[in-house]
Amino acid sequence: MTKKETSPQPEQYGDTTVPAFGYELIRNQLIPELLGKETASILYWAGRKLARLHPLENEEKIAVFFEQAGWGNLELTEKGKSKMVFECHSALIESRIKDNPGSVQFTMEAGFIAEQIQKIHGFIAEAYTEVRTGRAKKVVFLVKWDAQDTVEDLSDSE
Repeated sequence: MTKKETSPQPEQYGDTTVPAFGYELIRNQLIPELLGKETASILYWAGRKLARLHPLENEEKIAVFFEQAGWGNLELTEKGKSKMVFECHSALIESRIKDNPGSVQFTMEAGFIAEQIQKIHGFIAEAYTEVRTGRAKKVVFLVKWDAQDTVEDLSDSE
């Protein structure tokens, strides 16, 4: 692979091109500096909040949102009765994993997926991440739920 293929590429917003460097600067340096050791958990809940602000109808729409947000190419790879597995990859994700081995986080995206799946299926859902650092650098999101733990049960207890 050439340097050009592995470097973060500019993102588009309407007719404007935004360098990925600016996004990564805020995400990987500024936010952790401000939030400290709570960065991962705060980003997870921020992702859930973003999902509530941008509700989607199905898993396919989640993939479209990821692409539009510049979060990567999301693919549903496994669907069971109490879990789903998504894989996400892009040149930017590959670069983040390569440049930040052992410290790269995708908890905002995990929270976003968990909240969307919870809304779509009606069960309390949680998402977990696994960063794959091998040859195919990508992030895997495991979403789990209990069919006995419905969203209505949650609203009753509030």
